[in-house]
Amino acid sequence: MFVNAFTSEAWQEALQILKTQFPLAIWETIYVTLLSAAIAIIIGLPLGVIFVTGEKGGILPIPAPIMKILNLIINILRSIPFLILMILVFPLTRAIVGTVVGTPATVVPLVIAAFPFISRLVEGSLREVNPNTIEMAQSMGASPMQIITKVMIPESVPSLISNATNAIITILGYSAMSGIIGGGGLGKIAINYGYYRYKTLIMIFAVILLVVIVQVLQSIGTRLAVKADKRLKNK
Repeated sequence: MFVNAFTSEAWQEALQILKTQFPLAIWETIYVTLLSAAIAIIIGLPLGVIFVTGEKGGILPIPAPIMKILNLIINILRSIPFLILMILVFPLTRAIVGTVVGTPATVVPLVIAAFPFISRLVEGSLREVNPNTIEMAQSMGASPMQIITKVMIPESVPSLISNATNAIITILGYSAMSGIIGGGGLGKIAINYGYYRYKTLIMIFAVILLVVIVQVLQSIGTRLAVKADKRLKNK
């Protein structure tokens, strides 16, 4: 695989593909990652809130059977490897998008794989909120919805941002794997050229760009979390 990986011809081919195909691949990777993350957060955030507030003794209790069913669904979805999940949701993907291949089709399995993960991250963030703060809000007559929107979520914003960053990076990794079933982006280039055609140099370029994107996302997420942390502002 590495015998002819760094010849002059290999470099010329890699640079040509870097100019012609990589810009679109980078855009597809970022587009799919952010869109899937946004939809997954819209689904996962309320679920995470429910797991904390709806339990026995919570501020907005939900019947135990419903909580057990929700927990079971989330645990099942989280336990399925992403490659298998992509295949399992082919019928749903085809029903929503009209096809099971291509960049738009990868959004469906990415969302299904990500929202259970995000719901657990949100649950963990909300559980870090000081119970005394919640009790104080209750003693002042705040309604459950007011406690959720004005106490629990605002108090856990730094943790939520950090966990959202981790979720986005995880989705980015999933999006690269979607190239196996015809998804677009850097994953497709890495698989098509690095795996099927043994073009090692092109695969290395794809990996480097993925690492760069991860570093950028992590830096942005860390800065936002630091800015939102009230404890750091008070120092």
